[in-house]
Amino acid sequence: IYDERAILIDATGVTLLEVVLGFALSIVVAIPLAILIVYSSFFKNVFYPLLVTSQAIPRIAVAPLVVLWFGFGILPKVLVAFSIAFFPLVVNTAIGLESTKREIVYVVRSMGASSLQTFMKARFPSALPSIFGGLKVAIALSVIGAIVGEFVGASEGLGYLVIAAQGNLNTKLIFASITLMAIMGIVLFYIIELVERMVIGWHYAARAMEEGGGLDEE
Repeated sequence: IYDERAILIDATGVTLLEVVLGFALSIVVAIPLAILIVYSSFFKNVFYPLLVTSQAIPRIAVAPLVVLWFGFGILPKVLVAFSIAFFPLVVNTAIGLESTKREIVYVVRSMGASSLQTFMKARFPSALPSIFGGLKVAIALSVIGAIVGEFVGASEGLGYLVIAAQGNLNTKLIFASITLMAIMGIVLFYIIELVERMVIGWHYAARAMEEGGGLDEE
């Protein structure tokens, strides 16, 4: 395996790029879409059920079509990663926005805030814990999506290495590739968690105070 370290490093870089791009695309699409679902009855009653229904289609079945349409480059892997990752982010964001306490919204509006200001000052901050929950799920699924795309059709990446090593009966290379996939998923997950604690540290502090208060009462 040491002799093949250069191949593994290059493959890891390719897969990491696919994962990050697919994850970034899921953020760009999912969060605005969730806002539309919450604020638009059309999107909530018409588009959202269609979105849920689309998740019944296994991505492993769609991946060959994506590769067929867009070729063997990086784009189809990014799209497959995106297609798997964006749905939980949409759901979590929508749930977070809808779960904002009415008392907070009333207080902000009573101070003369517009709808946009209410969203920015009340709804969106309150939804951040739920959004970050969706982000952590999405980053893990992005890794799976990129690998699925590479399994179906690729000339580089960790998924491609697994397929190539399988054909050559190179068990060590297969295990090394799988290990790197797992490490990538774990590291990316904890990066999102670190960002979460930096952005919404107040949420953890408030929860700790509530738990401490509950213990004191007991």
